[in-house]
Amino acid sequence: MWLGDSLSFVDLHHGPSPLILPNAWDVGSALVFREEGFPAVGTTSLGLAARDGHADARRSVQHSTERLVHQLLGLGCYVSADIEDGFSDSPADVAEYVHRLKAHGINIEDSTGGSLIDPDLHGAKISSIKETNPGVFVNARVDTYWLGEQATVEFTLERAHRYVEAGADGIFIPGVLEPAEIRAFTTAIPAPLNVLASTVHTSTELGGMGVRRISTGSLPYRAALDAALRVATDARDGRPATRATPYDAVQRMLEGFERTTGETPR
Repeated sequence: MWLGDSLSFVDLHHGPSPLILPNAWDVGSALVFREEGFPAVGTTSLGLAARDGHADARRSVQHSTERLVHQLLGLGCYVSADIEDGFSDSPADVAEYVHRLKAHGINIEDSTGGSLIDPDLHGAKISSIKETNPGVFVNARVDTYWLGEQATVEFTLERAHRYVEAGADGIFIPGVLEPAEIRAFTTAIPAPLNVLASTVHTSTELGGMGVRRISTGSLPYRAALDAALRVATDARDGRPATRATPYDAVQRMLEGFERTTGETPR
């Protein structure tokens, strides 16, 4: 599916099965997702932060996120950006950042520095974003389960409802969730529910519980670290090298990206 086809980014959250959103940390990772036919690609703040030598959720990837999103807009698919907490406590500044970003969607989390923030402040950020950028799909992340702070259905729903009232188009609840909790959220939240890809439940099973979007989050980046280490340790320990996509194939993919987007080496 390419931009201009019948389904909008909003439509993808209301299809017969959940939208699978792979999360990229650079152009190469986004390109392989796009080549596989995914209609939308997200970014991962952990992947970008680690690439730049920083820990996640430190407001360190504001500029690298903006640059990557602008590069990915040339892929011909929808782009959703992970903007942590908006990189600011000011709703107006967050809305201006989203305006510069020009992404089709954003994730914005209700925690800063590893702690939940006032839900009224998060709601104000969401309202400001939607007022300034009405066409952007705002996926409001509730970090109760992710941080193990107020991690109950009751507290999580209270926050989720505030964010929907503020204008959020979707709700993202990352963390380990039981099926009963997922069903409680999909039943009570009047917006598409986003969860992380599960090591226990398939996308079909999650869709049956009412989930409308499944993000891979930082998992592809972390899996890439595992794969890179395996290549090195195989060579060190006398095992045959792991097969991978040929060099020429990656080179052709990147050359095509340069031709399409006008990206040239600096």
